[in-house]
Amino acid sequence: MLFTVVDLLVRAADTCPDKKAVLFKNRAMTYGELCEQSRKLVGSLVELGVKKGDRVCFYLEKRFEKVLVIYAISMAGAVFVPIRRLCTKEQALYIINNSQASVLITTSARLAALAPSLPELKTAIVLDYMDCDLAVPNLVSWEQVLSFRNTSVKFPSIIAKDIAAIMYTSGSTGPPKGVVLTHGNIVAGAHKVSHYLDLSEHDRLLGILSFGFDYGLNQLTMAFMARAQLVLFDYLFPRDILKAVEHYGVTGLAAVATTWIQLLQVPWGRHMDSLRYITNSGGAVPVDAVRELRQRIPHARIYLMYGLTEAFRSTYLDPDMVDLRPDSIGKAVPGEEVMVVDENDMPVKPGEIGELVHRRELVAQGYWADSEATEKRFRKNPFLQQEVCVSERVVYSGDYVRMDNDGYFYFVGRKDEMIKSAGNRISPWEVEEILYRSGFVSEVVAMGVPHEVYGQVVGVVLSLLPGVNKGEKDILDYCRNEVPSYMVPGHVHIWSTLPRNTNGKLDRAVIRERILGDADFRR
Repeated sequence: MLFTVVDLLVRAADTCPDKKAVLFKNRAMTYGELCEQSRKLVGSLVELGVKKGDRVCFYLEKRFEKVLVIYAISMAGAVFVPIRRLCTKEQALYIINNSQASVLITTSARLAALAPSLPELKTAIVLDYMDCDLAVPNLVSWEQVLSFRNTSVKFPSIIAKDIAAIMYTSGSTGPPKGVVLTHGNIVAGAHKVSHYLDLSEHDRLLGILSFGFDYGLNQLTMAFMARAQLVLFDYLFPRDILKAVEHYGVTGLAAVATTWIQLLQVPWGRHMDSLRYITNSGGAVPVDAVRELRQRIPHARIYLMYGLTEAFRSTYLDPDMVDLRPDSIGKAVPGEEVMVVDENDMPVKPGEIGELVHRRELVAQGYWADSEATEKRFRKNPFLQQEVCVSERVVYSGDYVRMDNDGYFYFVGRKDEMIKSAGNRISPWEVEEILYRSGFVSEVVAMGVPHEVYGQVVGVVLSLLPGVNKGEKDILDYCRNEVPSYMVPGHVHIWSTLPRNTNGKLDRAVIRERILGDADFRR
């Protein structure tokens, strides 16, 4: 029985110590090697004063050491706090300070940039340590931590309810929030997803998502649960992914929606022939893109999913239903419960729009050091009988969905991003979906723009597919033929590229900030 993140590695090391577990460039580490080096690292962490419950941040590119620190920190009973490699200096400082981390594991270049603003940081472990003159009381090299030999150090006991990680959101609606996850949360996510993906020891996953992103971390944990293999890979261009899939014989690929859209803009040839399945995260994949994916890789099973950091995965669509319901996010993940409620916490009828509420063991523990935000999103189960004296918390997603008569869910949009124009409630996602169908839009974000008479009108920011020569008038003409008049954009901006956040998703907050600060756009 698996209860903790540590169990994932230890069990795999016990049953198949010589099997290659993680591949990086032209090297590989076995499950046995990973377990042995993790034990050395955890011994050093304990000797350095790391105690159960302490927060340890790591700020690294994809590499073997990144896997080792996750398991070593967990073995020490501490809490691992990933910082995405694409985070800015300011974002990284916020995470380190907000989590009150006692240790930072990073490179000398990153530490040099951060250290002057971290007067309280006690210990830094530097992977490429040289004779650095940095204002950190305890500066340790990676070679030093792996040279641990003291076998008398006692490691703390860990149970499923202990805190394992703090995963910071991308901060699309304000400062990043630290989502607190227990070992049980993470292990349950690995079990549930690997089960319906039918993951086995024969699979090889390409890890292109950040470990600071819940679904990126899940690629690691479920690979170890199934004793499969994980390829560590940071990419620059979509073609890099295609080459990696072919080179490593990858069988499973997870990507955010924007990455799938980008991949479909280049020819594949036979690069993706080894894939057994693909999955999405970070937003719905446009219907036309889903259909093209089915055409390009008819042999692969497509799992369309919906989730949120606060509850990991909420729904998935059975691949056998993709052709029939390409716009659906499916049904609740096995063993979890998903409810759709109105503003009075009453269940809505099929076809009606309500907020998605998630219940059971994937629900996180709340936000780190933010009781106000926690109380707002993590609330008492509205359907729990009053006679039950112990309250149960569920998470309110902040997303609007609807359910059909057969129990399938459909994403409508975020509550705080819905457009209200002249009494009409408009889903930005629906506007974006229609523009993707045009065949000349590469990426698009729709939003509400203030209007003196209507309250709001639709505004869109988009980029065009390579070789497409269209202007604002062409886009408006297309929309007038496809949508009701109240959904026709009042404003259109065409950009060469749209910015992304550290998860690889379109950065709606940055786009909205730029647009609403543009007086010409708001006229």
